[in-house]
Formats: sequence, C-alpha cells, structure tokens
Amino acid sequence: MFEEDIWTQEELLKNKKELEKKNIKVVLVDTILKPLDNMETVTYNPFELKNFPKGSVFVFYCDTGKTTQERLSFYKSKFPEYKCVSLKGGRAYWRPYFQLLEGNNND
Repeated sequence: MFEEDIWTQEELLKNKKELEKKNIKVVLVDTILKPLDNMETVTYNPFELKNFPKGSVFVFYCDTGKTTQERLSFYKSKFPEYKCVSLKGGRAYWRPYFQLLEGNNND
C-alpha cells in the first residue's frame, strides 16, 4: 500500500476503505483551493492538519499531480508523524462518479 508515494483514484478508494477498517484516517488534502466533486476534502493548512490523529494518511492533490509529487518530500518533513502521498493526475484525472464495485473475492 505504501510502496509508492503516489496513488491513483482507485488506489485511494481501496486503501481508504482498508485503512479506515483499522481506524486510520485518510484525508484528501486540497492544495489549490478547488475541492473535488463527490469527495470530502480538507484545505491545506499545516496547523489544522496536525490536529488529525497521528498515523493518519494525507493524500495531497493539485491540478495535475505534478506539483504535489514534487513537494512530497517537503510534506513528509512537515508531517513526520503522518503518511504523505500524492494523488496521481490530480484534479484533472478525478472522476467524480468512479466507484469500487464489491466483487466475489475469495480472500
């Protein structure tokens, strides 16, 4: 799950579901003041982000995903007690009605 520092929208939804079963908060962080449709986001504010429980996962996004990916080392240094990830493709690739379908998994 954390092998890569960048998640697609599908990975975000899958990982969010898995992590929240373990009581780990996943927060989608808006760095461009443009909330995503059909998804709860939080505007980037270091003081407010530090109020989330330690161990939470911050998924940063911008318009294309490039800027947040380039700034990821900065975010990681700013929030060492949290996991920091970039959203691949950013807002440009966001599909507001994308959903995960429950399949017949034999896990």
